[in-house]
Amino acid sequence: MFAVYAARIDAEQPLSGLELGERPEPDRREGWTTVTVRAASLNHHDLWSLRGVGLGQESLPMILGCDAAGIDEDGNEVVLHSVIGQTGHGVGPRERRSLLTEKYQGTLAERVSVPAWNVLRKPAGLSFEEAACLPTAWLTAYRMLFTNAGVRPGDAVLVQGAGGGVATAAIVLAKAAGLRVYATSRDAGKRQRALELGAHAVVEPGGRLPERVDAVIETVGAATWSHSVKSLRPGGTLVISGATSGPNPPAAELNRIFFLELRVVGSTMGTKDELEDLLNFCATTGVRPVVDTVLPLDRAREGFEQLERGEVFGKIVLTA
Repeated sequence: MFAVYAARIDAEQPLSGLELGERPEPDRREGWTTVTVRAASLNHHDLWSLRGVGLGQESLPMILGCDAAGIDEDGNEVVLHSVIGQTGHGVGPRERRSLLTEKYQGTLAERVSVPAWNVLRKPAGLSFEEAACLPTAWLTAYRMLFTNAGVRPGDAVLVQGAGGGVATAAIVLAKAAGLRVYATSRDAGKRQRALELGAHAVVEPGGRLPERVDAVIETVGAATWSHSVKSLRPGGTLVISGATSGPNPPAAELNRIFFLELRVVGSTMGTKDELEDLLNFCATTGVRPVVDTVLPLDRAREGFEQLERGEVFGKIVLTA
């Protein structure tokens, strides 16, 4: 079958290890099912895999891709939950989690095999391309907002780094949930897009907000950390799920954190139940993922190059 895979690891030039071509059909395993992929989306996790983060030489070649929507063996339209336990059968309560592409072959292929537990029905109102955007970036944003930040309608939230997959999802979801949404971006065009998606105000990174917020959605890391902490009201919550600008901010702002009794919460992906809630949220409210580009699978390199350059607002989707 045709697939997009990591053949080599290169921390400095990750795309040098990206290959497109024929790979073996998925293995048959007890309790697993094979899904015919109709659409899959790219994540920064795929670039990190090509750099060797979470993926070792011993696991190569590895088909990339965490997210997909397609047709299961019974002809149902489905979405995949991409968090898989180390035993390969769902995620047990004491089991270490992994994502597709870390231990098991990923979704950027004509077919992918996953535990049957990881398959959810796709709502009829969502296209395959839209559904394929949800299991990583959108699920991460959903968990950050509604589980770990615990925000409620009427609260105020700051989303750092508008344009990225998680940040874009957070803006749309927060607006749909009745929150006051503020966003930052270095790029004027992305700030304008954030306003069009429903942000109440946008500023450059470090800019002054109209008010202190109840929660900050942080995926940028070192470059925005100080601004995130300073933007919170007393007792507010900073939720972090990434550090694309680096993990070590120049100032930790510890005095402000303890004096104002701020909460700092780490967040990674989300549960199968949360993904089902997200699917229902989208079906009920009419919210749809923001898709930047749709490409056929055999043009995946173009999508990876666009993602690496940072020329993305929303998600890049590949169709099989």
